[in-house]
Amino acid sequence: MAVNWPGLVSIGVFYIIVLGTGIWASRKSKREEKKCSGNRSEVAMVGGRNLNVYVSIFTMTATWVGGGYIMGSAEMVYNPTKGLVWTVAPLAFSMTLIIGALFFVKPMRSKNYVTLMDPFQEKYGNKVSAVLFIPALIGDILWIACILGLLVSNFCSWEERMIYSPDPVRGLEINLVTEELQKEGCTVISASGDADVDIVKVAIKWLCVPFILASPSSANFTVAAVTKLHQEPWIGRLELEDAGRWVEDILLIAIGGICYQAFYQRVLSTATDAQAKITCYVAAEQWLHLP
Repeated sequence: MAVNWPGLVSIGVFYIIVLGTGIWASRKSKREEKKCSGNRSEVAMVGGRNLNVYVSIFTMTATWVGGGYIMGSAEMVYNPTKGLVWTVAPLAFSMTLIIGALFFVKPMRSKNYVTLMDPFQEKYGNKVSAVLFIPALIGDILWIACILGLLVSNFCSWEERMIYSPDPVRGLEINLVTEELQKEGCTVISASGDADVDIVKVAIKWLCVPFILASPSSANFTVAAVTKLHQEPWIGRLELEDAGRWVEDILLIAIGGICYQAFYQRVLSTATDAQAKITCYVAAEQWLHLP
């Protein structure tokens, strides 16, 4: 099969933009570290607590917008037995941000914590906090495994059509190397550097929307929402007997998201308590537009 050069070039440009932004953000972070007070690890983890409101809103919105969220939401909407009504992640994560702003922002910031585990370590000591860290570690390992599987399927489906028919393992290697270089360029855990990359990723994703809607392969989504074309309408349907499970799914995601370290990294990186709460509220509103 012939190589689709425009597709290959577009993917390459995307990788170069993300990688270049990571390198630029790394240099920017190093310059900012010299201006900030506090130890180096705190500056790296929470960006010197001086992230401006615009960057913090973008990066908070992008906290959960990864490959797993995008592909999972698309799969749920496309599933003829589920549909949009069962795509509860946008609503649930919006609730997460609102709950976090109301109950967790002020206590976490008032004592200048750096990570989610700090209050547990302060109250229960190192041994108990080390045990409590194990579930978070296992969760991250399983999440990474899920993302790696998604990368393989994504590379084999989307990029296969754009390029030609690449080896899945080689495609995974390319994605991993690019992501690792980007993360290394952002000094791995730098809040300010990661925020800049998040903004670029969000912008590029939104640029794809008009091309997707204009594609001849895309049906009229307003008609397909309420009319059975190739399958059941993508709006979906919620039966009364399923209402309990629907509420349970929302609460599971909403309350479970409170335990996410990336959320607190963003909250603790802002300059003031008011800015942190504004960031949460605006990001919560933005999440309602991201099903």
